[in-house]
Amino acid sequence: MNMMIYSWLAPILGFDVDDISESAVDDLEGLDASAAHVAGLLSTEPADIKLAVGGFSMGAATSLYSATCFALGKYGNGNPYPANLTAAIGLSGWLPCAKNLSSKMEGKDEAARRAGTLPILLCHGRGDEVVPFEFDEKSSHAMRSSGFRDVTFKAYDGLGHYTNPEEMDDFCAWLTSKLGLEGRS
Repeated sequence: MNMMIYSWLAPILGFDVDDISESAVDDLEGLDASAAHVAGLLSTEPADIKLAVGGFSMGAATSLYSATCFALGKYGNGNPYPANLTAAIGLSGWLPCAKNLSSKMEGKDEAARRAGTLPILLCHGRGDEVVPFEFDEKSSHAMRSSGFRDVTFKAYDGLGHYTNPEEMDDFCAWLTSKLGLEGRS
């Protein structure tokens, strides 16, 4: 298998966020459109390329939502999800629709299989003044309790809504290990 990686790291601001809170209403139509845009980019890649999606802030939300669409095999609107993801990364973000994920996954064996094999990395600074740290922490719990067995959550003391070299080193090491790229140049 070719070890090249196509990784999407730019946020797509195709969904509305009026409020980042547990009671906020998710823009399902916008989330589906954003995830479909990313899947469209991924669909242009050869079949033998490992596909990882990742993003920062709203891009992280899109990536994590895409991961749930991959697991379920469909978008929130019911249309089939076409991309075959190998990994998903969220930096300083959150999982939209987290409160309904367990019920959507319940009793769906194929979704549980896909969720169980998809590695997820979540990184968040404890000093994030834009997306509260607790939202990503709760996102990791929601994913684990919904059948995502390979979820890594990394917290960074003093880190705000930005990245730092330690987080980028952790991200690179995680991605390299999960995609089997050790010793490759």
